Formats: sequence, structure tokens, C-alpha cells
Amino acid sequence: MHDPIHSFLAQRPFMVLDGALATELERRGADLRDPLWSAKCLIERPDLVREVHLDYFRAGADVATTATYQATFEGFARRGIPHPVAARLMCDAVALAAAARDEFWAAEPQRSDRLRPLVAASVGPYGAMLADGSEYRGRYALDDGELADFHRPRLRLLAQAGADLLACETIPCLREARVLAELLLDFPDVCAWISFSCQDGARNGEGEEIGECALALQAYPQIVAVGVNCTAPHHITPLLQRMHDNTDKPLVAYPNSGESYDASSKQWRGDPASLEFGAQAHLWYAQGARLIGGCCRTGPLEIRSVKRCLHAEHSA
Repeated sequence: MHDPIHSFLAQRPFMVLDGALATELERRGADLRDPLWSAKCLIERPDLVREVHLDYFRAGADVATTATYQATFEGFARRGIPHPVAARLMCDAVALAAAARDEFWAAEPQRSDRLRPLVAASVGPYGAMLADGSEYRGRYALDDGELADFHRPRLRLLAQAGADLLACETIPCLREARVLAELLLDFPDVCAWISFSCQDGARNGEGEEIGECALALQAYPQIVAVGVNCTAPHHITPLLQRMHDNTDKPLVAYPNSGESYDASSKQWRGDPASLEFGAQAHLWYAQGARLIGGCCRTGPLEIRSVKRCLHAEHSA
């Protein structure tokens, strides 16, 4: 198994992830009031998906995360989209990110102080398919076998779609993380990071202590990084502290803006975090985060801030 995260971090002290895809597509005019969320643009506006990926690379991102978070065979089927077409759309999502990466990398001035960026195929949780906020709560009414049956077909497809690795993200509970880690054993050449959604500075969405989650994933070599995403920025430092004590894997941190999502109204509420994103990235790096970016309601501006602040710290 090739571990692109290890290879990258062997040459650079940190990796900048991208920011939000869905909320950035909305900011640019896409109508995502749909259970497919960002995956809707794979049907209607693939050009816009590629544009957002390219702008994140230009802002300093070392990774593009594909528009497959909410793309599932079940979700597409509800829209009347048959299995073969759904499979093609998910493969198209990987191809769009790769094409944006290749366009960016072909521009010679961009390559002066960069390593070739990666493409991570997003694997959202079962709760994302439900489109009711369950990715922040967990407590699914499925047993492990049913959960594995849900994830297996998409995991198999994305494992073969040409991405550098998988991003299993916004996972609300250790049970689902373990199911994904076990499924990866069927694809020995594939590696992934797993990041949890968390409710506070100590517990994941379902209420399990985050350090214990990191410890439980330590035994899986195909899980090459662990961390937290789509969680309020002020929770990230204590969460990283707990994880750092229980794993030697690189830590991942890509919080949301600090606003909270109301699943019933499908709206974000509250105010963004007051401290600049890049300034917070210093704190996360100090606690062991080596893959740092943004999630919902963050955009190229925040990613540029992370890149600038972390680069300045290591150039001083």
C-alpha cells in the first residue's frame, strides 16, 4: 500500500486541505436545496465543481476533496437515477478534481515551492444520505452488517476511481469508523483518513470520547490519518489534545466556520468564529495537526489564510 500522506509529510511539515465544497458552490450561485447536496452539481454544473477545486489549489490547498460526500447509490436512486449513471457521476467527481489538479500543476509558476497536490475521494457517513442531520448525531437504526452493506458498493467504486486516497469524513461514531476500516481490508492498496464530527471538545457526535476513538483506529494501517471535521473551531484544540495522546498517526483538523447547521430548516445559524482561520491553524498545528483545512462555510479565503500563516511559521 502506498501512503501518499506519509510521502507528502516526509517532505513538508504540514498539508493544507481545501475548504467547503457545497457551501462554496452555493456562494457561487448553485441551488443545492436537494438531498443530493453538492452531488447535485455533478448533474447540473460539473464546470462549477471543477472551478471551485481549481480555486482551492490556487489558494494553497494540497488536497482536493471530491463532490461525493452525499453521492450514494441510494440517494441517486431516489432521484430516479439508475445505478450505472450514479456510478459514472461518482467517477466523474474524481475526474473533475483530478482535471483541476492537473490544470493547476501544468502552470509552471505554481510549482516553485509546492508538491503535486492530491485528490481525496470523499466518503460521507450513512447519516449524510439520510439528509436529516444524522451525521452530527449517529445512533443509526442499522446493525454493523447493514451499515457495511450500505458503504461497500460506493467504497469499491471510489477505491477504483483514480483518487490518491479516501476521505471518510464527518463520521459521528466509532462504530461506523470501524465498519469503514474493516471494509478497507477488502481493498489492500487503498488508504484513507477518518475524521469525526464532534459535539464538544471531548466527544464525537454520538457522545464517545474522542481519544478512545483515535486509539481504536490505531491498529488499522490503511487508516493513515485521524482527526476531526465539520466541528466548531473552538473545540478543535482540546479534541486534538485528546487524540494526540492516543495515536501516532498524523492528525487531521478541518472545522467549519463556527456556525451551526439546522437540519430542519436546512440553514446555517450563528456567527463565524471571531479569530482568523489562519491564526487558529497555528494552535491546531501545535497540538499535532498536520492536515489542516476548512469544512462547511469556509472558502478559498480561509484556505489562503491557513497556507499563509503556516508557511510563515516554517519560513521564519
